[in-house]
Amino acid sequence: MSRKDFTVLLLLAFAWGASFLFMRIASPELGPVFTTELRVTLAAAALLLYARITRKTLGMGRHWKQFLLLGALNAALPFTLICMAELELNASLAAILNATTPMFAALAAWGTLGEKPGISKSIGLIIGLLGVAVLVGWSPVPLEGRVLLSVFFSLGAALSYSFGGLYAARVGRGLAPLTLAAGQQLGAAVALLPLAVIFAPRHLPSAAAVYSVLGLSIICTAVAYLLYFYLIQSVGAVKTVSVTFLVPVFGLMWGVIFLNEPVYANTVAGLAIILLSVMLVNRKSRAKGSTGVDSGAGKQG
Repeated sequence: MSRKDFTVLLLLAFAWGASFLFMRIASPELGPVFTTELRVTLAAAALLLYARITRKTLGMGRHWKQFLLLGALNAALPFTLICMAELELNASLAAILNATTPMFAALAAWGTLGEKPGISKSIGLIIGLLGVAVLVGWSPVPLEGRVLLSVFFSLGAALSYSFGGLYAARVGRGLAPLTLAAGQQLGAAVALLPLAVIFAPRHLPSAAAVYSVLGLSIICTAVAYLLYFYLIQSVGAVKTVSVTFLVPVFGLMWGVIFLNEPVYANTVAGLAIILLSVMLVNRKSRAKGSTGVDSGAGKQG
């Protein structure tokens, strides 16, 4: 990987890690559904504007049904679930829990494609469960009902990403990366619009919430997808999936720096165990170049 590509990889991890910070700020004010609707709508608008400026033809009309489902699975549902989780959880914990996506991707591939996990993946799945247990169970934070529900929301988002990644791999054949990115965000915006109208906030947001939504939309979604697909084309999916290891680290760092979130021993231990799980789960796919693409596709958070 060249210095330029490695820099792009760091920028991608920077952007996706920051998404947890922005969601933590915006969700309590705007609500999870409306925050997500603004995020995907503005991101879709930015990507469509980019396509127009660069004079690229997207041709999304023929695939609108696929983009609607892809947007729901890979953006609208997981984004909203993470926002719901971050009403109770801090940004760093949500970022680390989201790193379990490759675990669920392996299980989803097993259930839908018949790709049985080998020894490495099976051990990785068990270790990943241990990491979640350490992260959640060995914590000074009281495990009240709302906290546990928020943990399940985070894990549900990871599960949704895994199925969304598998579906994206199937419907994305023959489509330009920009078409796939813009179509997904536009599909998510349409799918979530009825709920966004119902749950629209009744008050004006603060400047911090506005800036957070803009950061989510432009930096963490529109620009991040362009960086992601650039890396796919430049260094391939196998090397690009290494961003999986960096996103929770940046998510933890941003939470500590900007939100003064505490770091406990279980946070560091849980992060290390889950990253070890990700490495083991990705080992076989990195060799074959199969599900490793999907597990990395949903890591923006």
